[in-house]
Amino acid sequence: MKKTILLLLAVAAVALSLNAQKQYGVYAVGFYNLENLFDTIHDEGKNDFDFLPAGSYHWNKVKYEHKLANMAKVLAEMGTDKLPGIGASIIGVSEVENSRALDALIAQQPLKERGFRYAHIEGPDKRGVDCALLYNPAFFTPDKVFLQPYVYENGDTTHATRGFLTVQGTLAEERLTVIVCHWPSRAAEGKFRDWGGKQVRHLTDSIARADKDMRIIVMGDMNDDPDNDSMAKWLGARRQIKDVKNGDFYNPWWDILRKDGQGTLSYRGAWNLFDQIVMSRNLLNAKGSKDYSSLKLLGFHIFRRDYLINQEGKYKGTPLRTTAGGVWLDGYSDHLPTVTYFAKEIK
Repeated sequence: MKKTILLLLAVAAVALSLNAQKQYGVYAVGFYNLENLFDTIHDEGKNDFDFLPAGSYHWNKVKYEHKLANMAKVLAEMGTDKLPGIGASIIGVSEVENSRALDALIAQQPLKERGFRYAHIEGPDKRGVDCALLYNPAFFTPDKVFLQPYVYENGDTTHATRGFLTVQGTLAEERLTVIVCHWPSRAAEGKFRDWGGKQVRHLTDSIARADKDMRIIVMGDMNDDPDNDSMAKWLGARRQIKDVKNGDFYNPWWDILRKDGQGTLSYRGAWNLFDQIVMSRNLLNAKGSKDYSSLKLLGFHIFRRDYLINQEGKYKGTPLRTTAGGVWLDGYSDHLPTVTYFAKEIK
């Protein structure tokens, strides 16, 4: 009953733009790099020393609790542009240390009120950061979770990094796989991210062969822009819907960056858009079509609020970080979140 009521609350937001005579369920799917959501406890074998009370960030209970509250505020507001009071059904996150931090995060009041849960598997990253998937169980029901490891094609076994968190379940009574990524950083050569693109494409091809009706969403901090080879060539995330073939993905962020000049993080005065959500062909309508008899992409945007942006000083107009230059700013993240919306007719 609760799920039905929430879905009907979403109807008014899209009915006129689609077909006023029909009712639609709308679902927000987002991604957010939480920028170092560490607790204050050392994890054995992890290089988390900067985020301890005696570490370089002097990370303590007060700072940690502020960070949790700030992250929860953003996560709770994601998706509310179209779904006020409801928010996102699914949110992938990166740079979270462990399940303790995730437990503390979903215990924050705005997420607790909606009953958020999470899927997470501890990964091998030496710094200790993982990906996770937050979800509202009123809308999404996971039934399989696994961590596909990132493999160095040069045989390196000494620099283990984040794998690809893969969560399969049901959204809007349709089978959906969500893969949450955090590809190797820009400190590494581009080939390392290309290998990520190849490996995720191999994974999604395998999933699609096993279930041709499976809807697939790949999201994450790719540390590359939409037109870099890792995304455009190796993953096969296309700029135009008409170019998306079976096995490919649609990347709506390409035009957002290159045509509109908007991004999710700023470096040396220029915007990048590393935080991407791409979707398989069976989640798309042909251009001009409004057939939402099955789950289809409805819209997308960078989630931007004034409080997420520096309002003055040298970095005016860029994301307001938690810490910069060794100074605690009580901010949010060096990345902005991204949100997509999907709709399906209620029959």
